[in-house]
Amino acid sequence: MSTLTDRLFEDGNDETFDPFAVFEEWFALARQSEPNDPHAMSVASVDVHGMPDVRVVLLNARDPRGFTFYTNFNSAKGEQLLAHPKAAMAMHWKSLRRQVRARGPVEVVDDAESDAYFASRARGSQIASSVSEQSHPLKSRQDMVNRVEDLTKALGSSPVPRPPHWQGFRIVPLAIEFWKDGAFRMHDRMLFTRTAPSGAWSRTRLFP
Repeated sequence: MSTLTDRLFEDGNDETFDPFAVFEEWFALARQSEPNDPHAMSVASVDVHGMPDVRVVLLNARDPRGFTFYTNFNSAKGEQLLAHPKAAMAMHWKSLRRQVRARGPVEVVDDAESDAYFASRARGSQIASSVSEQSHPLKSRQDMVNRVEDLTKALGSSPVPRPPHWQGFRIVPLAIEFWKDGAFRMHDRMLFTRTAPSGAWSRTRLFP
């Protein structure tokens, strides 16, 4: 039986494709084959001077609205995305020899979703996120260790509340590109674009 991917790259196929469904097919394969962190993705943003910045984060949630990750809003990426709410992302799965890229506006995930995801994290990660002044100067590693120990002691067995500076960003893609490796640079590339977050997708095959 043919897969979505088979049909997507089939010449002359005028079937309507949902890029999020294609992504789910690829992501399911990556979760089976990648040795570590199949949900790792690079996210690019720009600072106040227009200088680009990029880092690897974890894709924490995805649905037809977009691709979500959580972070400290006082970090460099947090401040950049709040000031310039547009981003690009890339996921590269070496085991599959495939890549997905996307870009578009960024929106802040609401409190309820952020609370739910924070509650699902390991307690140690919750505490570390609460005391970290991410991206800001740190005097010594021991200073961070002391902060973690102090909050751990102060909380006792009480739940760790989500700090107000920790929340989610959702990249709402206006473009999603699927790249699949081929021999002798005969790669397959398919680009999906739309003009608005609620708009219909169009697709174009690109030269490799």
